[in-house]
Amino acid sequence: MKIRTLFLLIAIAAIAAFAALNWNAFMTKTSLSLGVAVVEAPLGLVMLGIVVFVAVLFLVFLVYLQTSFLLEARRNAKELQSNRELAEHAEASRFTELRGFLDAEMKKQADLDAQSRAAVLARLDQLDSDLRSSVEQTGNTLSAYIDELEDRLERAGAAPRPGAPG
Repeated sequence: MKIRTLFLLIAIAAIAAFAALNWNAFMTKTSLSLGVAVVEAPLGLVMLGIVVFVAVLFLVFLVYLQTSFLLEARRNAKELQSNRELAEHAEASRFTELRGFLDAEMKKQADLDAQSRAAVLARLDQLDSDLRSSVEQTGNTLSAYIDELEDRLERAGAAPRPGAPG
């Protein structure tokens, strides 16, 4: 961009130097036709005025383009910022929704775990009770068999006495 500005300044300086060096020729009056009338005026000065007018027109157009570009960029930046905020809000709401969903699922899993644990403990208690009952019944049955065997041996008369040699 600096090269363009430098080139533009060199061009303006060259035109100014050319006009200064040829000022007498620029100021020489001549007949100029305007289409409907003929006027006596310096042709160089008229052409120089046209160049200055076109340059000013170009500068005005350049300022207009630059201003419209800046306004468009500013509008786009605002729109981009609002879209960014909207996206961040949507993302935050998705995270909140996900957190709620995960909390609900974790609570369901905890409830299922508690139910499973309670069922397993109840089943273990039942099995413990059944095992104790079975051991007790087996003990009672074994005791009854031993008592019956002792009775038979006593009846048969061959019952060994405790502490007697056998």
